[in-house]
Amino acid sequence: MESCPKRDGYVKIDFAEENLYLYTEEGEQGRLPVLILSLRERNQYRRPAVVSLHSSYKCKEWIRPLLEGYVAVSVDSRYHGERANSVTAYRDVWDLIKLTDYLTERKDVDPSRIGITGESLGGMHAWVAAAADTRYAVGVPIIGVQKHGRIYIKVRLIAK
Repeated sequence: MESCPKRDGYVKIDFAEENLYLYTEEGEQGRLPVLILSLRERNQYRRPAVVSLHSSYKCKEWIRPLLEGYVAVSVDSRYHGERANSVTAYRDVWDLIKLTDYLTERKDVDPSRIGITGESLGGMHAWVAAAADTRYAVGVPIIGVQKHGRIYIKVRLIAK
């Protein structure tokens, strides 16, 4: 799978775009491609950040049109986009914890206002990452009910 191409002429507002790599661990899958869009402003202050995760068989550029506002961040999930060299299991959220380490150190990000969302695979990753790392102030997974969902629903019914 190749990285998705950028859409020419899409930008409606003046955004600063950063493409960088975080190294979260040894090995090929430890190189995390990161796309960050933020508003170009004269007054630099810490803003909320939203991590937005793609679905299966997509890449960070796939959801680029959704990244307009605040400090918006997207990454290629393991075995997707620039990291697509294997089709083995890809459920790790370690990258998202290391990404939060990075975001909390940025001067343009308010570390108390970092949210995470994603669709399908990205929604499951968002759900698990928000549960594993309390620095995500909010998690909004966009997924159908999976095994995780059935377990959650059962726990909620038993708790009542």
